[in-house]
This record gives sequence, C-alpha cells and structure tokens, in this order.
Amino acid sequence: MNTSLRKPGIALAAATLMISFLFSGAAMAIAPIKVKLNGGQEVPPVKSSAKGTGKITVGDDRSVSGTVKTSKMKGTAAHIHQGAKGENGPPIITLTTSSPGEWAVPPGAMLTDEQYQSLKNGNLYINVHSDAHKGGEIRAQLKMKQ
Repeated sequence: MNTSLRKPGIALAAATLMISFLFSGAAMAIAPIKVKLNGGQEVPPVKSSAKGTGKITVGDDRSVSGTVKTSKMKGTAAHIHQGAKGENGPPIITLTTSSPGEWAVPPGAMLTDEQYQSLKNGNLYINVHSDAHKGGEIRAQLKMKQ
C-alpha cells in the first residue's frame, strides 16, 4: 500500500484529536502554588508561633482547589482574599475544615476574570483567622510561577 496516502489521514486524525481535546472543556491545571503562612505576613504583622503550609491550584478555567494545614493554632476561619502584599482585602473564597488544622477550598470554587488577573499580579492571599486574631493570625501571598 502507498504510505504517502496514509500520511494526510494520520495528520488529519491527530489534528482532530487535538482540537476535540481543546474544546472538550477539560481544564488544564496551572502548577500548584505552594504557600507558607506565618504571622509576619499579616497586616499588621502578628507575633505568633502558628504556621501553615499548603498548595493551591488554579485551572485555566479559573477553578480553584487545594488545602492548607496549620499548626500551633486553633483556626476559626480561613479565606482566600483579594489584596496586594502589605494590604488587607475582601475575602473571595471561604475555605472549609474537615478536621482541626486542615482547611480546603470547597468544590466548585471559581475566580472571576478580575480575581484571576489579581492572582497573576500577585494580589491574592490566603489567611487563617483565630479567636486571638480575628483579622487573621497567619497569611501567605499566592504567587504564580511566571
């Protein structure tokens, strides 16, 4: 059989497969954003031995997922906020807790286009609140790798 006749068919099949994947609605994940929360990043800074670590992932469809684990504190709430480093801002996503010291982005959480742009500009942060520090005891800016 003439293989030169097969090549256009193979190329067409590969192109069709790529196009169907791109338009299938499958979200591509951006590399997870690793966070290290501490009191020094709060505004104003908080003197605390509490710490937190986690990973937040944002898909190209603006979907958000991830978890944060805290230690040496009893958290009362956790949020992703819109605000630049050194500034406080409004909460945009409220995290849920399934066990003491563990917080998760709820299923179905999404960023708006404006919030996604804020993320790209380094103007989103995550913090965990406590009874002793109602405005937030530990915090970390969300920084995408560029």
